[in-house]
Amino acid sequence: MAEGVPGTIGLLGGGVIGGGWAARFALNGADVVLFDPDPEAERKVGEVLANARVAVTRLVRVPLPAEGRITIVRTVAEAAEAADFIQESAPERLDLKVSLLSEASRVAGREVVIGSSTSGLLPSLLQEGMTAPERLVVGHPFNPVYLLPLVEVVPGRLTSPDATETARAIYTAVGMRPLVLGREIDGFVADRLLEALWREALWLVNDGVATMEQVDDAIRFGAGLRWSFMGTMLTYRIAGGEGGMRHFMEQFGPALQWPWTKLMDVPELTDDLLDTMARQSDEQAAGASIRELERLRDACLVSVMHGLAEQDYGAGAVLREYERGLGLTSD
Repeated sequence: MAEGVPGTIGLLGGGVIGGGWAARFALNGADVVLFDPDPEAERKVGEVLANARVAVTRLVRVPLPAEGRITIVRTVAEAAEAADFIQESAPERLDLKVSLLSEASRVAGREVVIGSSTSGLLPSLLQEGMTAPERLVVGHPFNPVYLLPLVEVVPGRLTSPDATETARAIYTAVGMRPLVLGREIDGFVADRLLEALWREALWLVNDGVATMEQVDDAIRFGAGLRWSFMGTMLTYRIAGGEGGMRHFMEQFGPALQWPWTKLMDVPELTDDLLDTMARQSDEQAAGASIRELERLRDACLVSVMHGLAEQDYGAGAVLREYERGLGLTSD
């Protein structure tokens, strides 16, 4: 088992995100007890683990720990009672999450930290009804959870500093890059940025300016390649030349007043728009199944992170640090 990884992880929810968490923790040697009422949960999680096993063993160039077991259970109590750490990944419904977290907190030891994978709900709202709510923290990952290192760690109004630090340390131990926020806000940081891009993309498709494939091409052949290692702010500093960010803002700041975007407005999601999006998405996928697309995505991510690891920069630096923790003794 990787150093710092809890022995038993309790997971609440086994969908796309929950299955990804199960794979990341199991591949780091932890035993996983996963609650999900879906009768197909074992098959679905097993398929995610199979894809993850291939991708992670290609990504990590040192031996991984002995793989932990994944056990599917039918009650929240079974997942929580023996857990050393709990991660909730239920559908994005406040009432459902509050109910699950409340039930799990009554069963788990008071010292057990609980993370929520919510992509935007305030942790202070999730703490309502919990036993020992000070141990609840948001741990918002990104898909695929078993490959992408970012996890936003967001404390709530009642969250203790110790709980935040424990969650940060656990996520780091399984090869992630925690982004610990100083205060809670709806949508956190990453999804607020992605939401802005998504809103504009919907308008471009709705207005017939671009297809969904063209929207993706505009990102993946351009700014997306820079975003994987520098992000927006440092990229724009470089664009300012020797004058840096100040010169960049002097040049391009006035463009913020131009009517280029519709960030606070969203096209009506009519049947016609939804049909257009579904059709264009099918055309873009060109017959590939979801599992095939996942494997392609994983292979591309592994290649990008290996390239960045050669520069010991960005996500590549996170990977190299994780490999050192697994026993790599030389560069």
